[in-house]
Amino acid sequence: MSKKYSQFLEKLHTIADVENAIAVLEWDRETYMPEKGNSGRTEQVSTLSSIAHELFTSNELGDLLAASEQEQANADYDSTQASMLRSVRRSYDETRRFSSAFVKRKSTITGAAGAAWAKSRQDNDFASFQPHLEAAVELAQESAEIFGYADEKYDALLDQHERGMKTADVRHIFAALKSETVPLVKAIAEKVAAVDDRMLKQDFPVEAQRTMCHYAAESVGYDFKRGHLGEVHHPFSTSFGRNDVRITTRFAPQFAVSSIFAVLHESGHAMYEQGIAEDLDRTPLGRGASSGIHESQSRLIENQVGRSLGYWQVHFPELTRHFPKQLTEVTAEQFYRAINKVQPSFIRVEADELTYNMHIMLRFELEQLLINGELRVADLPQAWRAKMQELLGVSPKTDTEGVLQDVHWSLAAFGYFPTYTLGNLYSAQFVAAAKKQDSLIETELESGKSTRLLAWLHHNVHRHGSKYDPAQLCERATGSTLMAQPFVDYVREKYGAIYSL
Repeated sequence: MSKKYSQFLEKLHTIADVENAIAVLEWDRETYMPEKGNSGRTEQVSTLSSIAHELFTSNELGDLLAASEQEQANADYDSTQASMLRSVRRSYDETRRFSSAFVKRKSTITGAAGAAWAKSRQDNDFASFQPHLEAAVELAQESAEIFGYADEKYDALLDQHERGMKTADVRHIFAALKSETVPLVKAIAEKVAAVDDRMLKQDFPVEAQRTMCHYAAESVGYDFKRGHLGEVHHPFSTSFGRNDVRITTRFAPQFAVSSIFAVLHESGHAMYEQGIAEDLDRTPLGRGASSGIHESQSRLIENQVGRSLGYWQVHFPELTRHFPKQLTEVTAEQFYRAINKVQPSFIRVEADELTYNMHIMLRFELEQLLINGELRVADLPQAWRAKMQELLGVSPKTDTEGVLQDVHWSLAAFGYFPTYTLGNLYSAQFVAAAKKQDSLIETELESGKSTRLLAWLHHNVHRHGSKYDPAQLCERATGSTLMAQPFVDYVREKYGAIYSL
């Protein structure tokens, strides 16, 4: 390793340490911080965010980057050094467009908005959240202008979550997905009585849920020696480095499935971070390739592993051990059919695999209107209800189960929502490729095991961190760029069998 590149890495390690410290403070804010601590915590995070920004955009780092690029000019494209320099050069040039004052202001606005959202959601009070959301929208609009775009303003926001993806690309993919899956949803609607999910609507003691959630996370490969399970309003996972990756869930006494599948979902995210190569830790490459690729790992573990018949044929006895009164008369296959029931609902995180994507399309369409100034924040609740009726055939009676259900907009994270459906598509494409490359993977999944699949994911996805852009990573792993067809094939086969279509 050359002297300049070594010095360059040391600077990146310092910046990563500051960013990880911010992540710890954010984790504490969402989990255990006292309610009145938010004002002070916002100041702490704002200060550290400004420091991290100044370190990363400094002339000193820029000089070391330029010198390292010159030294490593002939490095192999796939080498860690070449990937590191490509990634940092792009991020360095982009980040320098944003002033430290903007970064600190963003942290202050979103810190206050996050706290306001939590209270507004609890109180079903959109009016109190409205000024915070207006500030977040203005912040996102300003960010898009600073970042720059060639075609659409929304492109700038989308690119920050899914590198290289254009709004027009998402529209095209979503249109193909919609045309293929809407008829399937309609066909299933005619047979809704074919699946009985009443066993899920009972009282499931929270303490037993906690124990079962711990078991579920371990069953799919989450390493608790390098992790922790916390409780929050809105489930998430966070990483402070590959050896400290934490997950969360929320518990509802009469909806145990929600907490279990939230844990499986977040375990998928966390296992991605735990699987990143050790030499990428404390560097910009030591994280997921994109939000969509990250989401592919969570949706894969939650749905294609955790909602499979094979998984529950093995693990259902453990579930009945925790809830004997509720599930003694239920079989694994009955439970499998119940957790895969297709039925339009209000809450995105509780939606089935098919209607889930409609929730994302709703948010994608509304986000574009907000960012383009074609929809006022004050009119958002009504627009939400109208769009939900159009796409899902249901309309929420309260804003808590409607426009206030997600935390993302309070964080000014516009452009993020589409990556959830992109993740669904990536996950199906990864699993299809894995099965094709290793025929034993399908056999293992049918017997409730995911060891070989996880090994394939580790080799083809996890260990690379963000060495490659999402399109590159997908093509390297599957032989093709992202397509809707593998997901369509997957849901047709699965739900065709469940509903005898």
